[in-house]
Amino acid sequence: MKYLFFLMPIIAGISMSIQSGVNGQLRAGLNHPILAAFLSFLGGTLALALILLFSKQSLPAVEVYRGIEWYKYTGGFLGVIVVSFVILSVHQVGASNMFVLIVAGQLATALLMDHFGLLGLAASAITVKKLLGIGLVIAGAWLVTKK
Repeated sequence: MKYLFFLMPIIAGISMSIQSGVNGQLRAGLNHPILAAFLSFLGGTLALALILLFSKQSLPAVEVYRGIEWYKYTGGFLGVIVVSFVILSVHQVGASNMFVLIVAGQLATALLMDHFGLLGLAASAITVKKLLGIGLVIAGAWLVTKK
C-alpha cells in the first residue's frame, strides 16, 4: 500500500503532461485560451460532482465551511493559474521546456515550504544535500530539453 503513494505522483505527472497537450489542442481548436481553460475545469468539475454523488462520505455541516480560513479555498484559483498558463505557454515553449520550468518553480517552492513548515507541513531544513538533489533534477530536465 505504501508504494501506491509513491506511484500516485508519477501518475499525476503523466496526467499533467497529457493534460497540457490536450488543453493546448483545445485552445488551438477554439482559438480562445480562457474558454479552453473554462471547459477543462468544467469537465473536472463534472467528474468531481459524479464522484461526490456516488461517494459514501457525508458532507460537512455549514458551520465547518465557515470555520475554515479564507486562503484554504484558493486551491481552485491556483489551479486556474496553472491550467491557464500551461494553455498559453505549451505551444510557445514546448511541453519539455514548459515542464522543466514548472518543476523548477515547484521544487523551489516546495523547498521553502518544507524549510519554514508552511501550510501545515513539518519543518525540514534546507540542506546542501537537498539543494544538490534539486539542482541535479533541474539540470537533468534542462539537458533533456536542449537541442
